[in-house]
Amino acid sequence: MRIDGSGTLRAGCVLCPNPGPMTLEGTNTWVLREPGARGVVVVDPGPHDERHLERVARSVQEQGAQVQMTLVTHRHFDHTEGSRYFSELTGAPVHAVDPKARVSGTGLEDGQVITADGLELQVIATPGHTDDSVCFLLEADSALLTGDTILGYGTTVIDGDDGLAPYLDSLYRLRDVVEEHQVRTLLPGHGPVLTSPLAAIDSYIDHRESRLEQVREAVRAGAANVEEVIDRVYPDVVEDIRPAAASSVRAQLRYLAVKGELPEGVEG
Repeated sequence: MRIDGSGTLRAGCVLCPNPGPMTLEGTNTWVLREPGARGVVVVDPGPHDERHLERVARSVQEQGAQVQMTLVTHRHFDHTEGSRYFSELTGAPVHAVDPKARVSGTGLEDGQVITADGLELQVIATPGHTDDSVCFLLEADSALLTGDTILGYGTTVIDGDDGLAPYLDSLYRLRDVVEEHQVRTLLPGHGPVLTSPLAAIDSYIDHRESRLEQVREAVRAGAANVEEVIDRVYPDVVEDIRPAAASSVRAQLRYLAVKGELPEGVEG
């Protein structure tokens, strides 16, 4: 199923026109359908952009299909703000880990298998970007929908001071999933499809380890708070991205503090 020219046999992408420094080209709304089946699963309807949501619904209808359910990878508004309107358009419930992101739907549990008219997805809990982040394994296509846990390019933000340790654990877990299930394609929440999953995950792990060492060096050089660490580790960061950098730095400092590596007097 290729709606915007990217995806796999069972997964097509409808790109939301909400580009930006945090959303790249926009939010990828994934439309999943077993070949020949009528039932459809939509992942991440996106922000409250009525034209986008109506386009997604129309693309399903034009194929003689029907949305059976909507799933969200995490609570951020660029993935979930349009959920209620999309549910009104389609009559389908929205399932999510976070109760506030649900619309007439239920929760998502790690290891849960979701079926819809022959389509099968497995929920994989991947906290870190947010504490409610999940990925979906589409084993029939050797594909993994990664939300914002892994993007098509660039790196993701850690939303929460205690999120770095879970995020690193999630990356190592995804590497195991890719190897065990021979995943060949990552379908991210933003950016292009990735066809070298292990290389992508390893680069994310290497990036996080490298950033941690840079933060350690900044602290050793005298940085005593988040802003001073940003100035040393992200010297060229633009103002639009500085809050995201601050979020990641706080998570890194908290990680080092828990491990006993943060000197006294350094504010996290």
